[in-house]
Amino acid sequence: MTEPGERRIATTLAVAHPFDIDAVRRRLQAGSGRYQILHESPGLDVGVYVRAAPEPDQQQPHADDEIYVVLEGRGTLDVEGKAVELHEGQAVFVPAGADHRFSGYEHLSCLVIFERRAK
Repeated sequence: MTEPGERRIATTLAVAHPFDIDAVRRRLQAGSGRYQILHESPGLDVGVYVRAAPEPDQQQPHADDEIYVVLEGRGTLDVEGKAVELHEGQAVFVPAGADHRFSGYEHLSCLVIFERRAK
């Protein structure tokens, strides 16, 4: 599995394609967690990120702006030294290049949306 922000080669997409966020979340929770991309296009990536304690979040800063939407659970997102408490139904924006990682979680599932910058 890739970590949020890792580049992958985009595939050709239909005009509209559904994806089952909850099924991916459940499958990742049943395993070791981590990240799965649901959608890739030239300007946007969407994925599901699942963290389970005690495994630490080892994300590195990403080249793209991103939004985390908490699907389930709660935790703290540390962004450039500022702690942002999050729970189900909340979202947070993280600018490109910002050092960030989750802490203080037991079971946390997020939808992650990346804006891919034009090269």
